[in-house]
Amino acid sequence: MEYCPVVYPDQYNQEISKNKAVHIYFSQAVPLVTYIDESCLYLKEKKCTICLGVCKNDAIDFSQEAEKIEIKVGAIILSPGLEPFDPKVSDEYGYGKMENVVTSMDYERLLCATGPFEGEILRASDKKHPHKIAWIQCVGSRRVTPGNNSYCSAVCCTYTQKQVILTKDHDAEAECTIFHNDIRSYGKDFELYYQRAENLPGVRFIRSYVSIGKEIPETKNVTLRYATAEDGVKEEEFDMVVLSVGLNPPAEVEELADKFGIELNSHGFCKAIPSNPMETTRPGIFVSGAFQGPMDIPESVFTASGAGSLCGQTLDYRRGKLSKERIYPPERDVSKEEPRIGVFVCHCGANIGRVVDVPSTVEYALTLPNVVYAQEQLFSCATNSAKEITDLAKEKGLNRVVIGACSPRTLEPLFRDTLREAGINQYYCDMANIREHCSWVHSKEKEEATEKAQDTIRMSVARACHLEPLQEIDLPVNKTALVVGGGIAGMTCALSIANQGHEVCLVEKDTDLGGMARRIHYTLEGVDVQAYLGDVIRKVYQHPLIHVYTDATITEATGYIGNFVTRVKSERGVTEIKHGAAILAIGAEEYKPTEYLYGEDDRVLTQLELEDQIARGEERLINSQSLVMIQCVGCRNEDRNYCSRVCCSQAIKNALKLKEINPEMDIYILFRDMRTYGLMEDYYREASNKDVKFIHYEPDDKPQVEAVEEEGRPVLRVTATDPILGKRLAIDADYLTLSAAVIPPAGNREISQLFKVSLGPDDFFKEAHVKLRPVDFAADGVFLCGTAHYPKHIPEAINQAYGAAGRALTLLSHDIVTVSGSVCEVNESECVSCGACISACTYGAIEFHDTRQGKKARVNPIICKGDGLCNVKCPTGAISLKHFTDEEILSQIDAAVPEEEIIQQMDAAVGDV
Repeated sequence: MEYCPVVYPDQYNQEISKNKAVHIYFSQAVPLVTYIDESCLYLKEKKCTICLGVCKNDAIDFSQEAEKIEIKVGAIILSPGLEPFDPKVSDEYGYGKMENVVTSMDYERLLCATGPFEGEILRASDKKHPHKIAWIQCVGSRRVTPGNNSYCSAVCCTYTQKQVILTKDHDAEAECTIFHNDIRSYGKDFELYYQRAENLPGVRFIRSYVSIGKEIPETKNVTLRYATAEDGVKEEEFDMVVLSVGLNPPAEVEELADKFGIELNSHGFCKAIPSNPMETTRPGIFVSGAFQGPMDIPESVFTASGAGSLCGQTLDYRRGKLSKERIYPPERDVSKEEPRIGVFVCHCGANIGRVVDVPSTVEYALTLPNVVYAQEQLFSCATNSAKEITDLAKEKGLNRVVIGACSPRTLEPLFRDTLREAGINQYYCDMANIREHCSWVHSKEKEEATEKAQDTIRMSVARACHLEPLQEIDLPVNKTALVVGGGIAGMTCALSIANQGHEVCLVEKDTDLGGMARRIHYTLEGVDVQAYLGDVIRKVYQHPLIHVYTDATITEATGYIGNFVTRVKSERGVTEIKHGAAILAIGAEEYKPTEYLYGEDDRVLTQLELEDQIARGEERLINSQSLVMIQCVGCRNEDRNYCSRVCCSQAIKNALKLKEINPEMDIYILFRDMRTYGLMEDYYREASNKDVKFIHYEPDDKPQVEAVEEEGRPVLRVTATDPILGKRLAIDADYLTLSAAVIPPAGNREISQLFKVSLGPDDFFKEAHVKLRPVDFAADGVFLCGTAHYPKHIPEAINQAYGAAGRALTLLSHDIVTVSGSVCEVNESECVSCGACISACTYGAIEFHDTRQGKKARVNPIICKGDGLCNVKCPTGAISLKHFTDEEILSQIDAAVPEEEIIQQMDAAVGDV
């Protein structure tokens, strides 16, 4: 198999490859290349050589043979990913036989602009739009039948909600039905996303198992049989059925495990060390991503960073010895030259090209003032395309570049880098967003979208004429790290950084380290938490590079990336800590309920209080006859509209422990959705097999609790509606346990203000980007981990702690750090010292300083993020934002609507009067 530079996918797949052997391959380094598989006729019988004649790059060489290369390494990260479940393993769902039964992966391709119908949702049977679509959850997951997986695949509920929302975007009248067992929206902001999907018109979430009925020969529609508590068994016809397939371990995983000498768990995923889910059973080999078990993108991202940090600990003695400094050509001064603008318009595969007429847009760009060159590119971000921009800038003498492509949020640094490679200041680059702002939102209006794309490029070209060269600022980096919070996440992060040769100041508000873990005694997997915690605390105190401050309060935090100063008041007195990075790991707290007699009756406990009594062997508890648990107490409501993630497994854990001690105890769990996601599903099944009784309740019909006496025995009477029986049940319990919410700590808001970082709507810390930067803040040099980010289990907190350490070390391992040149500056002669800019700046980048004319505002360019709030607030226009000057912005506005058109509109308005 060989890879070759980019070609058009429709050309290869539809016209050239006789045997469909040529595919499109995506990677981060090269977003699109062609890929030839083993079905190639040349490789098999040397009959076909069409692709050899078509390829313009001489990239295909069938004479190559496989070879083995020996590479010596000091550490290995295994990230083989996963495989989607194949529903063809049984005939149960009719997949592969019924034309309009598709998997969620198939449906994802239908939704995609580069899919078989260019983003239109069409049925395979008749190429018509399906109006009535059903999704069946847990296909291949949460089942112990042959060919299926007993675990929960963790991501299916949320990706189904995404598909429903996108379907409604395509067709507002579509009827979408989701058949589910539990909705497991356990991640950060997932509950809000679930509610968004649920509240769309024409969307139904039905709690029921489902079976495929039949395919109707005339219409190729599919019938489903299901049951509801209200109507019993029903059969309903759908235009299309989507199977929400689960996740399997990667193919040939046993061969992989044998090669690397690691062990697998019973499900075929990597068997992890209980104290560190990224360590395998073989030292020096680490695991990241879904090879740990089913997980979503944010978890995969920070496990990747965490595995990198663990490799850094192993290979620290080699740090810096193999790296090479990148050298750019000298930058030529083009500021006095007439603008010579090159315009590059990206197809983005079909994301832009299927909507916007790219060739005509390129032709239009060539008619614009100062544009001396323009061309189209299939993927401008591809390695060969970026090099092409660099080469053409040199060849054509370009001194400005406009990229008509996607949002600058992700790829602007790449395109700026292409200018640096050409010896041009990187701030002479401008991006015209013709994807998110155009093709994606006007997919059904191709002519108008093309016109808008041309307008957008015209505006960018006008702005590019006024761009100025800017210089970024190099700053020295203080090699010390500050970790705020001495729980498991904070200590793990501190140890990882210290083990790589950096001093760490660990600040904890309590008198003892450990955080919430001090109240946890065991995990579902059987780990002795107190023994593990004691070992971590011992390592922290014994590490020569970690300085611990307990009973501490942070009174002041100033500075900027690479050079922070934090004042701490602790048992040591007042200490000024200078550090280059800060990691916030201040943990979370348990909600203290105000409902269900909590605080009024000592038989009503939270899960943590129950666990403490179990660990202490409280006889009254372990000898009781019955115990009831109520889930979702204090969360998934108007006050806290999020899922606390850990409560369901915490309830299962304590129920199993009580059953182990007293098998005769009657235990009832009243739940809304049991969210034992991932591999924890097996423990849910074990609890059910041990006669723990699960009763579902709806939020508008919550359980009721009262203290009564029954035959002289004081009990807590819990009444709840059983949806199966359709009747109210009364359960007399000796104990009631409330699965209380996990809430942000009281000091969250104060810490956020000190470090100039954001909180989300639920008051947990808000990361810079939920998927791309899940352990970073928008404030450079500040990172987060643990339950300060969102509720999570101990292994997840450890994953994220190593991830935050890895991100912090990317900063601390450098001698200098570079900050943006696009910052605000003050014209002091225009400043009237009103202070409006200071109050507007959320980063504390502006302050008054004394001058001969009195106090004037001054911007610290290192702290400034260039968001422009201050310059729009300034009543005298004394503040300007470099790279977004008034001249640049007004030139775009002037270019948006031609002057003649404005005059015509004014004349028409006058005529109407």
